[in-house]
Amino acid sequence: MKVLIGCEESGVVREAFAKLGHDAWSCDILPSRQAGNHTQADILSVLDKGWDLAIFHTPCTFLSNSGVRWLHERPERWELMEKDALLFKACMDADIPKIANENPIMHKYAVEIIGRRQDQVIQPWMFGHGETKATCLWLKNLPQLQPTNIVEGREQRVWKMPPSEHRQRDRSVTFQGIADAMAEQWG
Repeated sequence: MKVLIGCEESGVVREAFAKLGHDAWSCDILPSRQAGNHTQADILSVLDKGWDLAIFHTPCTFLSNSGVRWLHERPERWELMEKDALLFKACMDADIPKIANENPIMHKYAVEIIGRRQDQVIQPWMFGHGETKATCLWLKNLPQLQPTNIVEGREQRVWKMPPSEHRQRDRSVTFQGIADAMAEQWG
């Protein structure tokens, strides 16, 4: 299967699919952090390349419910929110048979632009990681992910990460158990 992992520079999901024999590619405006098939470009420039499946991790900073208050305190963020919501919608509307888009819980303004709420909310602890981080999935012609390894010891490690130069990047990396479940169940 020809698989596109959009807006992913970590390579985690791409490599989970590649490990199972798929022709998997990631695309991001940043270079990939690990070797593998990667196109450094705007995601919109590669949507028409004959993909069978696409999994997107579109930017969430201005769409996330956790940051909605900043829209009111920093008016310049409204334009950025609209831009990211339209990118999310363009990815979901791409002419690709099977699509998933991963993002946090969205605020109502983003949902109005996108046109609908998520199809599923998953947690890392459902896939072998003792952490909490609500992750929403918007699905097109894909089944909901089924938990693979429910674990105890749940902690908000990602939310508690200290400020750093790479905090945003590090917080966005897909947990390996979730990446493996995507490859095994959707591949």
